[in-house]
Amino acid sequence: MAGHGVLRILVVLPMYGGSLPVGRFCLSALRELGHVAEAFEAPDFYGAFSALKDLRVTADRLEYLENSFLQIVSQAICAKVETFEPDLVLALAQAPLSRQALKRLRRDGVKTAMWFVEDFRLFTYWEAFAPYYDAFAVIQKEPFPERLAAVGQENVLYLPMAADPAVHRPLDLSAVERRTFGAGVSFMGAGYPNRRLAFAELLDFDLGIFGSDWDGDPALSDRVRLGGRRVATEESVKIFNAATVNLNLHSSINPRELVPTGDFVNPRTFELALCGAFQLVSDRTLLPELFAEDELARFSTMGELREKLTYYLNRPEERAALARRGRTRALAEHTYAMRMEYLLGFVAERFPGWPAGRAGAEAALAVLPEPLRGETATLLGELSLPADVGFADLIAAVRLRQGRLTSLETSLLFLDEWKRQYGG
Repeated sequence: MAGHGVLRILVVLPMYGGSLPVGRFCLSALRELGHVAEAFEAPDFYGAFSALKDLRVTADRLEYLENSFLQIVSQAICAKVETFEPDLVLALAQAPLSRQALKRLRRDGVKTAMWFVEDFRLFTYWEAFAPYYDAFAVIQKEPFPERLAAVGQENVLYLPMAADPAVHRPLDLSAVERRTFGAGVSFMGAGYPNRRLAFAELLDFDLGIFGSDWDGDPALSDRVRLGGRRVATEESVKIFNAATVNLNLHSSINPRELVPTGDFVNPRTFELALCGAFQLVSDRTLLPELFAEDELARFSTMGELREKLTYYLNRPEERAALARRGRTRALAEHTYAMRMEYLLGFVAERFPGWPAGRAGAEAALAVLPEPLRGETATLLGELSLPADVGFADLIAAVRLRQGRLTSLETSLLFLDEWKRQYGG
């Protein structure tokens, strides 16, 4: 628990986009660390938000309606905060938290953090929102921290992407799965301009392309698999495991830059590594401090990519050795649980006295009747909660569980209601 005990954390998900799965991985990691974490399910609002575009109103009216809708979602987040009483609100990039809502949370003493898992040069909305968060985690180094300081955000930490070992792992695939998801050279991701042009130069390889936004390109149409639909997380792990070589080409909206130069390392790099899958990754300035050269194979030009594809396709032992070392490094240093622990430690360091103790907090086992203590101690282990967890936090964790209530959970919830009613 990094010295701050069990925390209540509200993870505010975006309505859609690439940071949505990252938010879910953060949620799982926080629970794995033993905290009581709950998600604000902004995706539930996406259908109604999207329907505004079908009204056929003028652009200025549509903008007004969209802004008004987002204000309502922000108010819903504040209402959730009042009910859940979190120690921290963690928002992912594109989370629907308005400046007014962030000001209100600050006024009410609720700490907030943003994990901005996007390129600050391409997505510049951070300038308007960053000053209102208590902590701002980023996947890039200078000049981003300096730019954040210029708009009033001093609590910045570098927090690179990661992967989830419970999801991204080696798999034993059936013959059918290998035919469905396998390729000699495999790519999984969206059809950015640089990727379209780059892959057109690799058609002499056994290239399989998985993911969406590849339509309208006749040269690649027969290489696009699964009908060009979006790929679920579980399927992506099968794709990674089924490939001989996973091609990890970072995206660029500049079609002239086939192999883009850049700093941040995409999540695919960590996911492939944790799967124990061999990858050829386009080089990045921040990559050497995350993985050594004998842990990941990399390329900087199309010529180097073609050369290394030919080389590694014929060397299964070297592929296996690199993949094994990459997985070892990822397990040791690049999981979401580690990232979340580092983030919480950063908030605790920057805000001495956080989190404030809960008034009237009582250890759960101490307030329970003797017949319930043994079973409850076992339940604490199932919930990854410590033996001295407060009764209120235990109840919050029980309410978050999925499925039918057990007799013990029913008894605990009944006891909680009794305590609320009669102050016992």
